[in-house]
Amino acid sequence: MTQASRFLQHALHSVNDANDSWSPPSGLASRWLAAGCVEIGTARPEADSVLLSCGVHGNETAPIEVVDAILADIADGKLPLNCRLLVMFANLAAMRDGVRYRDYDMNRLFNGAHGKYAELAEARRAAELEALASGFFSQARARRLHYDLHTAIRGSVFEKFAIYPYLHQRPHNRQQLAWLQQCGIEATLLHSQPANTFSYFTSQRCQADAFTLELGKARPFGQNDLTRFAGIDQALRRLLSAPEAPALGYQPDAMPLFRAKYDLVKHSEAFVLHLADSVENFTLLPDGMLIAEDGDTRYLAAGGEERILFPNPSVKPGLRAGIVVEPARLD
Repeated sequence: MTQASRFLQHALHSVNDANDSWSPPSGLASRWLAAGCVEIGTARPEADSVLLSCGVHGNETAPIEVVDAILADIADGKLPLNCRLLVMFANLAAMRDGVRYRDYDMNRLFNGAHGKYAELAEARRAAELEALASGFFSQARARRLHYDLHTAIRGSVFEKFAIYPYLHQRPHNRQQLAWLQQCGIEATLLHSQPANTFSYFTSQRCQADAFTLELGKARPFGQNDLTRFAGIDQALRRLLSAPEAPALGYQPDAMPLFRAKYDLVKHSEAFVLHLADSVENFTLLPDGMLIAEDGDTRYLAAGGEERILFPNPSVKPGLRAGIVVEPARLD
């Protein structure tokens, strides 16, 4: 890990002083909205509004390091900023402990789900992040963009992939899919139902073009090869500094799309996942394979083109223990 900038140091020490600010170059204004949440703005009314969130899972450190380096370069005048930018280091307690979460998976607590677990610190934090994101996007006058940056627990057939939240009746944004291709994203999952993730919240409630980006394997601070994240790093820097730069067109055959077919729900502690611990995301499931079972509930693969995503039998009962996905195309 490179030396953490004052922003990450500020976040990890839980300083929460809304009056704390710095004087960035070129007349940009900045302020801390809450612990770990800094807004940096331009007065240009036509500027895009970009939210970068990382650390929703505290042990997914590479995106934190990438975003922290971007903030440091903005502060040093090395990276021009031509948009409204809000950065959120999300789950600070889990980041300090080097764990995915302390009490409950924060990325299952958005879209109002935090109300069921109000006694948990992670639920209160999710509510705070929702409020800050809503306030930020309510002032938007141009594009609303949110990239929630993650790394995965396990390896993946497609190392870098995106999750496009369920859009209800809105069309998928082909310009954004083209941008993902420029980031080095190798596959995109088109979600088919609402979720309690941060990107679904900003997509549905804030009408942002929002994505969860899975950028590789989760590793502790100091153990990331940041050269493997050069694609997203360079794409974000171009977006923040030159948002009007022309984008290449979307190439449907260059990045496979998948659609969520159904969730593997862990209803009880009797749940058994019939996959090896080493199985990678997007592994093909043979036709007829028993994927999982939970009492009388059996999940069987069908067709030979289905794949498994996010298999995790250790989640709490009632939560998703994996997603079965299938190939998809845009209408």
